[in-house]
Amino acid sequence: MEKITPDYIVGLVDGEGSFTVYVKNPDSDKQVIRRTKVEPRFFLKLIEKDKKILDELKKFFGCGNVYFQKDTRPNHQNCYRYEVANRKHLETIIIPFFKSNSLRLRSKKSDFEMFCRIFKMIMKNDHFKDSGLRRIYALKQTMH
Repeated sequence: MEKITPDYIVGLVDGEGSFTVYVKNPDSDKQVIRRTKVEPRFFLKLIEKDKKILDELKKFFGCGNVYFQKDTRPNHQNCYRYEVANRKHLETIIIPFFKSNSLRLRSKKSDFEMFCRIFKMIMKNDHFKDSGLRRIYALKQTMH
């Protein structure tokens, strides 16, 4: 495989990547098995035969992990997922990369901007206050 470039990564993430934040619903009584109330993540999922690309991404960024993701739905293939959940890596590697290498798809760009907004709130520990958690939860609902 040729050397992976920032433009290639942007195209790949525009098509198959995701910036998301798992947020516990502040009004839910349901016990969710998560260590934290808020978990920001960047990930990219590809079919099994393209795992090498995810390994290259991990090498390029110098962070994150590649996981096998079994898919039991009919007509779906097993996949691999490159994921960065470490907040320090998100803050110092992933976010700066996508701020200087702009995504092209409007919806992906919008999700990234919302991700950054929520991430800033998390870094200020807003999610530990009820009002902050509610605000983060509401913002998360605007993401794809």
